Amino acid sequence: MMKEMNPKEMTIADFDYPLPDDRIALFPLEERDASKLLLYKEGNIEEHPFSALPEQLSPGDLLVFNNSRVINARLKFQKLTGGIIEIFCLEPVDAFCGYRHSLTASKTSVWKCLVGGISKWKSGAVTKDIAIQGRPLYLSAEIVEKLEDSWLIRFSWDNGQISFLEILENTGQVPLPPYIKRNAEESDMERYQTIFAKEQGSVAAPTAGLHFTPRVLKALANRGISRQELTLHVGAGTFKPVSTATMENHVMHSEWIEITESLINSLINTKGKIVAVGTTSLRSLESLFWVAYKIMTTGDFNAEAGIGQWEIYEEVTLTHKYSRIPMLKILIEWMKQKGITRLYTQTRILITPGYKFRVADALVTNFHQPRSTLLLLVAAATNNEWWRLYEYALANQFRFLSYGDSSLIFFDKAVMAES
Repeated sequence: MMKEMNPKEMTIADFDYPLPDDRIALFPLEERDASKLLLYKEGNIEEHPFSALPEQLSPGDLLVFNNSRVINARLKFQKLTGGIIEIFCLEPVDAFCGYRHSLTASKTSVWKCLVGGISKWKSGAVTKDIAIQGRPLYLSAEIVEKLEDSWLIRFSWDNGQISFLEILENTGQVPLPPYIKRNAEESDMERYQTIFAKEQGSVAAPTAGLHFTPRVLKALANRGISRQELTLHVGAGTFKPVSTATMENHVMHSEWIEITESLINSLINTKGKIVAVGTTSLRSLESLFWVAYKIMTTGDFNAEAGIGQWEIYEEVTLTHKYSRIPMLKILIEWMKQKGITRLYTQTRILITPGYKFRVADALVTNFHQPRSTLLLLVAAATNNEWWRLYEYALANQFRFLSYGDSSLIFFDKAVMAES
């Protein structure tokens, strides 16, 4: 255990704050980049419009975006008795084979799911007749088994020309977060996606990216700021509150990430700051370091097992010998040996105050729920000064959570590993 931190003993009560309901943004602003931007740099707080983000960065900086796309993960079935069964698809059971495999499946697909109205679903399949662009199909869902915190559900349909993704796109609903207490509307189909969303699989939006517009991206490019993308499929666990008194008993959710050789080379060659757009991008980037560390210390890496919740705190204190560039070069060499150009793995990395950042230098992120692992991450990024940002945001009418306003946090030396 690193001497400077003991994350297992941290009490979640220390990361609480009062969040009035009227500060939770239920709808997005009409213009994405009209949101507010709180700038935190060298201990100082400033307020800007989000459209001014490029001016806060420097030529040579690199922004890393999460290009995951939200799927219409909520499917509703009505039993003959009239009861409604709502099935929330979390991730395919064979996620290690890739989300594309399960989403393009024809006739059957098995997913880990949450189920609303499970008490009404005693046995057998729930079914519905639907039509997709004039093509009829009979869709059924049946319980395979009960998991620890979800259900394994097998979906089957009788038209092999239609994929599971088409079924979700045409009959599923946008999975708005539980704190947005309204039904999804047609506008959410567009606004609960980033403009660069590509890879289907998330059940929650990487919300830091929702503020970006074509004109902001153009301004970034004109200023000499480059961008790269990775994929982390955001799971419903991102909304899971920490219900234990201390972090030791909290089980961090796992999420699948896909990172290209091109991005890793950009991280190696970038002369400016590396700016993670969103906590998902940040967790992915920091996971890269620990993948490389495993390769260096064991000679290999088990991509299916991925990065665990606590192992990053169980190593000896790391020095400049293990800084970003040499470690990422180790990862590139390992990928070449394996004959792969993309790293696909899962991560449970839990970033708490005391963590030393080893890849990213700054973070763009929204304002998060009290007592959440996302707030713990912000606390780590601000050297436990998160409350100053949140007090300012509450006092100055910032909008909170997924459809809310944004912040740009520059890490100071106290939270960075030696280099």
